[in-house]
Amino acid sequence: MPLSEHEQRLLEQMERALHAEDPKFASALQGDKLRRRLRRRVALAVLGVLAGGAMIGYGIVTKRVALDAAGGAVVVACAWLAWIVWRRVPAPGQIVPASKLRPRRSARAGSFGQRMELRWQRRRERDGF
Repeated sequence: MPLSEHEQRLLEQMERALHAEDPKFASALQGDKLRRRLRRRVALAVLGVLAGGAMIGYGIVTKRVALDAAGGAVVVACAWLAWIVWRRVPAPGQIVPASKLRPRRSARAGSFGQRMELRWQRRRERDGF
């Protein structure tokens, strides 16, 4: 259901006020960091496609079928990864949920029970309980 003109004006005013009051928070809501991280992943996947293509080319020159097959698998896997990640990149100005902006955790970021408790809390917040 589309917003009325009055609601759209109010929303635009609130967005401008948010940008003026706290630009760092506003940019986090727009997904700049997430967009940058996902684009980096796409770039790495494209490099993987190129590396797989190089493996195929080298396999053809040296007449090694196994290298061709491995290169083909790398190309397909990296192309699939690039496609999946590219679909998740938010449009400029799109508001991204905070759950997608959470920083990466290290391998030892709390015990198993603590991580499960955090997941439970996030799920409850997301579902509105």
